[in-house]
Amino acid sequence: MTLPAEQFAALSALGGVRHAFTTRVAGIEVQADKAEALRRLDKVHREVRVAYAVGERALATAEQVHGNGIGIVDTPLQRDECFARCDGLITNQPDVCLGIYVADCCAVYLVDQARAAIGLVHSGRKGTELRIVSNAIELMTEKFGSHASDLVVQLSPCIRPPHYEIDFAAEIVASCRDSGVHHVYDSGLCTACDLERYYSYRAEKGKTGRMMAMLAISDSSEL
Repeated sequence: MTLPAEQFAALSALGGVRHAFTTRVAGIEVQADKAEALRRLDKVHREVRVAYAVGERALATAEQVHGNGIGIVDTPLQRDECFARCDGLITNQPDVCLGIYVADCCAVYLVDQARAAIGLVHSGRKGTELRIVSNAIELMTEKFGSHASDLVVQLSPCIRPPHYEIDFAAEIVASCRDSGVHHVYDSGLCTACDLERYYSYRAEKGKTGRMMAMLAISDSSEL
């Protein structure tokens, strides 16, 4: 069976990280509110985590309130944990998998190979206005000694013009450049343009599923 997930070349080229971005799951009805849609998708999302060798790790997720709060995971987690009032997560723990859910907003992956630290951020229109990705970069610098110039940043598929009135993906890229990031990669894909592959909150009138972005430090090689 082909798993409903994809990867990004810029992250696959890096040693020491595991990542995936789930896609639309055929045969699962998701015309429901977010909590119910995620419940229906949970089994498949768990299968993807197992397939990408992070299924046994504690899953750290964020409440996702369209703010700029960042949860810091700097000690091992004993169980899955959702961080309240956060839209992003950073960690230096190899036994943790970071997870973010999106359906038009952008999942932004941040990898610091030099210091074995990673971040995963939910950035839609509001989060981008609040410069949440820059906030995550600043916290990685403060907590883990990261340098923006060492980071590799990858943007997931997200909604874009003409299906949305602003191009917040371009604003995220600009914000990363302003923060000193040299290596920024954008998938360039629009969720609302391809409903056979992705979920789109706007195109599907708020009743749809979610893609899951996942990122973890590899336990089998050095960053």
